Amino acid sequence: MASLSLRHIYKKYPGGVTAVSDFNLEVKDKEFLVLVGPSGCGKSTTLRMIAGLEEITEGELFIGDRLVNDVAPKDRKIAMVFQNYALYPHMSVFENMAFGLKLSKVPKETIKKKVEEAARVLDITHLLDRKPKALSGGQKQRVALGRAIVRDPLVFLLDEPLSNLDAKLRATMRTELTKLHNRVETTFVYVTHDQVEAMTMATRIVVMKDGLIQQVDTPQTLYDNPVNIFVAGFIGTPQMNFLNGSLVRKEDGVYFVYEGNELKLPQDKAEAEALQEYIGQEVVAGLRPECIHDDELSISKCHGATVECDVDVTELMGAEIYLYLTVGEEGRLTARVSSRSTTRAGEKITVGFDMDRMHFFDKDTERCFLH
Repeated sequence: MASLSLRHIYKKYPGGVTAVSDFNLEVKDKEFLVLVGPSGCGKSTTLRMIAGLEEITEGELFIGDRLVNDVAPKDRKIAMVFQNYALYPHMSVFENMAFGLKLSKVPKETIKKKVEEAARVLDITHLLDRKPKALSGGQKQRVALGRAIVRDPLVFLLDEPLSNLDAKLRATMRTELTKLHNRVETTFVYVTHDQVEAMTMATRIVVMKDGLIQQVDTPQTLYDNPVNIFVAGFIGTPQMNFLNGSLVRKEDGVYFVYEGNELKLPQDKAEAEALQEYIGQEVVAGLRPECIHDDELSISKCHGATVECDVDVTELMGAEIYLYLTVGEEGRLTARVSSRSTTRAGEKITVGFDMDRMHFFDKDTERCFLH
């Protein structure tokens, strides 16, 4: 098993394009680390540099205590699982899983033992004689994972391995991958643009944008304490609401003024040192959809922080309802409420804001100055 250390890693292409900038990260042994971000943010490039498939322009990469910048991919003791599975169509499942071991001149008996053990872990023993064309997408994914497992790698690298599967199978495979990680106790580095995958599987998440790390933390901390507007908006479904307004001090406290509504801040927020320099200034407030309420009991606990709005659209999601709302001239909000809600499109309603859970961001830098 091994840790990973990426120290001031850069990837620059001819023509002045920098795909990854000053990437610093320590990946702990047996960790399930997920790199997440929009297309083109540099996450797959970073993974390919770890694998040795992309040359590192600047910086140092260690696997365990070993500097591997100039080590060939086959000698790095890593295994990579690709988005398209990359199975050989003319070989059986057994032969696909055994292929890398054969190239390494591993004895036949050892190969047979390793393949059968991996097949049992992945529940594909009954598929060993089949060719890839006779397999479903989920089965092909398991075979690709099996081919990686038999090599006993120090690090597993997975590049969007579930993106070709349908939604139901993706959810199943997320669970299977988490169980697999617990079983094999190896370091996993996983790339995805799907923040649901990141939130459900990772021990830590790296959020990237434009080749730069925005924040590295546990899923819950990223959700509760995002460092900037980008992270706040990227993590969470539906995404966080962003409200343009200003902070005003009155005799009885500090208020956030939004679309003509004055919403009083809780005392601890109003007295926070970080807030004081923003009094009288325009700021951006952030509020998760589940912190906007349409039922009387929850609204009564919002201490008068209420807003009138028009209901544009309601979406029943089964266990909950999404409300798409308009406040004033330009305010747009999404609320996540109980499936028992009686709110309907076309109505004018009053909603309550949970001000204890409101985040505040600097309008210029977009950094969060108060959670």
